[in-house]
Amino acid sequence: MAQQKLVLVTGATGQQGGAVARELLAHNYAVRAVTRNPKGDKAQALATLGATVVQGDYEDSASMKRALEGVWGAFSVQNTWEAGVVKEEQQGKQFAELAKQAGVQHFVYSSVGSAHRKTGIPHFDNKWRIEETVRKLGFPSHVILRPVFFMENWISPWFKPAIDNGQLAIGLKPDTVLQMIAVADIGKYGRWAFDHAQQLNGKALDLAGDALTMPQVAKVIGEAAGRSMTFVSVPIEEVRKMSDDFAAMLEWFDRVGYEADIAARSKESSIRPTPLKDWVKTVKWR
Repeated sequence: MAQQKLVLVTGATGQQGGAVARELLAHNYAVRAVTRNPKGDKAQALATLGATVVQGDYEDSASMKRALEGVWGAFSVQNTWEAGVVKEEQQGKQFAELAKQAGVQHFVYSSVGSAHRKTGIPHFDNKWRIEETVRKLGFPSHVILRPVFFMENWISPWFKPAIDNGQLAIGLKPDTVLQMIAVADIGKYGRWAFDHAQQLNGKALDLAGDALTMPQVAKVIGEAAGRSMTFVSVPIEEVRKMSDDFAAMLEWFDRVGYEADIAARSKESSIRPTPLKDWVKTVKWR
């Protein structure tokens, strides 16, 4: 069945889109990978794996209409930190509408963990509104994925410079338990959402792979990096100077937190979640 199904993957050269595209390609789906730069290294790597790479930009609806022609399924993801909260919402809603107009049969949207819980976090609440649009459009089938905090965030410019200096610096309390997920696992859950379109139709699935306090995270990363690692709780007002949105998220982590059922989701999907202790082994820390 997979060989007969063409899936359009947005954000194909990004983290989530790239992980989903690679999983689909590895399991005999036909993948049309959308990127703003088809000649870039990441796009060409997907082409080598068998993807058809096409040019597309959320800001150019005509390019997205062309990309959507003739596809059975579509994977939709947007980037808050690149587009901004307002623009991300516009992009997500417009793409869903274009997909419906194009006759897409199965629509998979990547939201965020706990989007439905009225968190008050701008880049969570806007994804909930995109979810509502997806539901109202009435696709023959749709699935919403809600991944939690990415393990890959630890190697992003937000955290990696401090980690290189022996500090896990984040504006959380030492006893706050944070759920995390490896991006590769999002790819696996993405394929699951396409493999079981009818079985999962209409479901919104919170996804996580591990749950640790920040001192525990520092210990795991430190052991993998071969250096002493200390957790430093950054004052939230310092975080707010850089981003109100990010600060609101950290405050919510301290106060409430994600609630993905890791064991139940793994049993339901037969996907083994990646614990942080395994994920850190995939990173070149030095």
